[in-house]
Amino acid sequence: MRMLRWMCGYIRKDRMRNEYIRKKVGVAPIEDKLRESRLRWFGHLNRRPIEASIRKIELLDFAHVQRERGRSKKI
Repeated sequence: MRMLRWMCGYIRKDRMRNEYIRKKVGVAPIEDKLRESRLRWFGHLNRRPIEASIRKIELLDFAHVQRERGRSKKI
């Protein structure tokens, strides 16, 4: 955001909203970019063969697994 503010000529004291600055510069929100990259990765995974280790992990069911309470143990 700092770079976008600098590009627009605003400083923090101007108290301009981030949405306004993003709209003015034409930059997409970071949530949209993250969603886009996750979907791209998901597409790569779906093109892998079923025998690939990453696809086997995708099919595992972790609903019944519970983690231990507290801090993780040092190995």
